[in-house]
Amino acid sequence: MLLVNNPGDWGHVYAPLLHADWHGFTPTDLIFPLFLFIVGVSLSLALGRQLEKGVAAGVLLPAVLGRAARIVGLGLFLHLCAWWAFDLEHYRVMGVLQRIGLCYLAAAVVALWLPARLQWVLLATLLAGYATLLAAGGSLEPFANIASRVDTRVLGEHLYRYDAGSGQGHDPEGIVSTLGALASTVLGLRAGDWLRRGRGLRVGWAAPVLLVLGAVWAPWLPWNKNLWTPSYVLWCGGLACALLALCHWLVDLRGWPPLGRAFGVNAIAAYAGSAFMLYGLAAAGWLEPVYRHVFAGWMTPRFGPYLPSLAHALAFVAVWWAVVRWLDARRIHFKV
Repeated sequence: MLLVNNPGDWGHVYAPLLHADWHGFTPTDLIFPLFLFIVGVSLSLALGRQLEKGVAAGVLLPAVLGRAARIVGLGLFLHLCAWWAFDLEHYRVMGVLQRIGLCYLAAAVVALWLPARLQWVLLATLLAGYATLLAAGGSLEPFANIASRVDTRVLGEHLYRYDAGSGQGHDPEGIVSTLGALASTVLGLRAGDWLRRGRGLRVGWAAPVLLVLGAVWAPWLPWNKNLWTPSYVLWCGGLACALLALCHWLVDLRGWPPLGRAFGVNAIAAYAGSAFMLYGLAAAGWLEPVYRHVFAGWMTPRFGPYLPSLAHALAFVAVWWAVVRWLDARRIHFKV
């Protein structure tokens, strides 16, 4: 997320580091589904152990509610800072952290009260129901699809994109498409439960099945991150299962070091901290001069405009890698 969110020049970004314009898939389109998938895996590992120890679901719920509220609240505050720093015309209500908070809350409730079989039923219902809703909307095109129309009706100008003249808007983290995002999180719940029960091979076998289902469905309901279509859920879920199975085999079973652990234990802190850093630079008027003098000024004549833009993003990652390594070395872990 840090790498793709912080290029020096949005007009010059290498294609794999951009989201698909609408239908389609790029490596960048896998990042957010992976995050939500791991939210589900983590919930299964954490709450499953507590339930097995005899802790009542109702006892665990207040902590879940509190954490979900903090994640959503942090997202709303970040958007308030962005609205101020960039002097935006409208405040955006939905966003990445807001979606994570909502999916975390819903998936936690599922983990606490629904047994495994009903979780599978819920997953199938979400996929089939959301697909039916999108088909009933009559179009999958930008602004004309039912998700964008409902989001515009509910949130109006407080969307990621809104055209006052036509009254049309769209938000890639909108209300309706959160149904698809929740399906990704529930899929993570099931994968986490397999791992917790020592059935890691099932995660590996699930990968090709999900990939085939997602690919077969795509001609009728294309992969689309903006709408978080069911085919996109299955395709990204297959890739997520493959990566999780690989990491489980290499780290848990083969004893390889867990690369990236420092980012993992302070993930939201790094995401929010890098955003605050970006907004602070923008508000102070330093963002463009820093990019021009430190990166673009001497790199563009030698290497063209794409490499300095990437170097700026890599510098953001490097700075926050150093921060989280320093925090982890001192066992400082910010929990939202």
